[in-house]
Amino acid sequence: MKTTYVQLIAALAILVALSAAVGSWVRAAGDRLASEIAAGKSDSNVAIAAASDEAYCTPELKKILRRVLTSCGLVKDGQAGRGCQPMEAKSVASMSGQDFNALFKPLAGRAAIIQFEQGESDLDQNAIAVLEQKFADQRGASYFFVVSRASPEGAVEKNRQLSEARAGTVLNYLKTRFNDPDLEQEVGLLWLGEEFAQLDEEFCQWTRSKPEGPCSGNELNRSAFIAWIDCRL
Repeated sequence: MKTTYVQLIAALAILVALSAAVGSWVRAAGDRLASEIAAGKSDSNVAIAAASDEAYCTPELKKILRRVLTSCGLVKDGQAGRGCQPMEAKSVASMSGQDFNALFKPLAGRAAIIQFEQGESDLDQNAIAVLEQKFADQRGASYFFVVSRASPEGAVEKNRQLSEARAGTVLNYLKTRFNDPDLEQEVGLLWLGEEFAQLDEEFCQWTRSKPEGPCSGNELNRSAFIAWIDCRL
């Protein structure tokens, strides 16, 4: 009996010590969380799956990225139509088209512009080559953006549908060409028609699938902007 009593006292002492240690850990974690909140951090800034935080990851770009991921959605459950169309994109961006485009200028060396013929959504051989090169150059990034547009010829509704078809063509080719099990969690789609964030001729200097062809605003906006983006969210 005396041995059992001593063992019981020892066990209680161990429990008290463990409780004190756990309490200390919890208080320390609480203090760290309070410090992060005081410093302007929140759970919305916790990295989702990003491997790095590049210099182009400004607070404004992160805000757009987060809104696209939550409001427009990545491609999930095999629903290739997921994405944001022009009027939704304006709400997601909450800024002018010019400011929206300016966010991507630091990505000039990472991105490319896939160009289409007027009224078409098919990829030619040059477009395929550029798309394959850019998609293969992931470098550990988490999100691949496809932002498609249409030039202003024709009816607004037709151009909405055309830009959606262009985004879908890019996505469908990636599915066919690359055996990437994470593809549907990586690709984000925006189709902007002719209504929002038209590219100006400054973007003619970027990698394009028709580098030798004319590059007025019309030619430039028959397109899909593509880029891997890696930002901590």
